[in-house]
Amino acid sequence: MHRERMRELVFNDPLARQRLEGIIHPLVSQAAQAMALHAAQNGAAIVVFDIPLLIESGHWVKQLDRILVVDCSTETQIQRVQQRNGLPRATVEGILAAQASRKDRREAADIVLHNDGVTLQGLQSAVLQIAQRFGL
Repeated sequence: MHRERMRELVFNDPLARQRLEGIIHPLVSQAAQAMALHAAQNGAAIVVFDIPLLIESGHWVKQLDRILVVDCSTETQIQRVQQRNGLPRATVEGILAAQASRKDRREAADIVLHNDGVTLQGLQSAVLQIAQRFGL
């Protein structure tokens, strides 16, 4: 797949994005359900799903016991995406504008982990505290 062309198409054409999501989301859901079943059958105490478009997908929130949102400022998010993907700022801003707001993601969360200006040691400490809240 040519990711750049696909990104340009789906962020400029809502119908194209809906078609793509109609293909991808059912496949992801099937795979996630299979992994969760496998984990449960093997005695896992917890199953963690990393769901980038949790709010946008609409159905995930109802299927999860708890939601942890890792949050940072919009500026930090833009900088990280630019560093990781080499995208121009305007492209990243367009992608973020097409997604759920930080406010909506935080409101859906049972726990918010702030990942902005925090050391790796600070994040590790926060994760251990969250694990305790989850009974681990």
